[in-house]
Amino acid sequence: MSDLADELGVEGAAALPHVDASAYVNDANIELAWAVKCYEHAETYFKLLSAVEPSNLRLTSQDKEIRDEFAKRFGDLKIDKINEDELKSKDSKAKWREFCNLFEKSVEEFNFGTLLRLDSSKGYSEENTTIVPRVQFYAIELARNKQGLNDCHYKKA
Repeated sequence: MSDLADELGVEGAAALPHVDASAYVNDANIELAWAVKCYEHAETYFKLLSAVEPSNLRLTSQDKEIRDEFAKRFGDLKIDKINEDELKSKDSKAKWREFCNLFEKSVEEFNFGTLLRLDSSKGYSEENTTIVPRVQFYAIELARNKQGLNDCHYKKA
C-alpha cells in the first residue's frame, strides 16, 4: 500500500475522505496528509471565530442534536479550560465513544481526528491543543459558543 501513498502524494491522500487506515501502517505520507488536514481545519475554525459572532456560528446541520445530547450526557463537564487527563481517562473515553457513535451516520467524518483547544480563551498552540474525534470537537465548541466562551476571539478581531 505504500506504493499507492507514494503515487497519490500528500494532496492526493488528503483528498481521500475515507481511507482504510489499517492498510497504511506508519506511512509518513498518510500521517503528514492527516496532520495537514487537521491543521487546515483548526486554522479555518479559528478564522471563523474571529470573523463571526460565535453564538451565531453553525458548524453542522446537526448542531442542535449534538448540543442537546452533549448537555444531557456531559452537562457537568468544565469546558472553558478542559483537563486533558480527565477528558482522556478510560471512563471518559468510553462515554465519549458512545456519544460519538450516535452521530456516525449523520455527521460527516464524525470520528476524524480534530484539534481541540484546551483553554477556550487561547488560540491553537502545541501546549493548548489535543486531538479528539470531530463530533467531540463539535460538541465542546458548540457549547462554548452558546455559553459565550469564544466571544473573546471575535471581540479581539
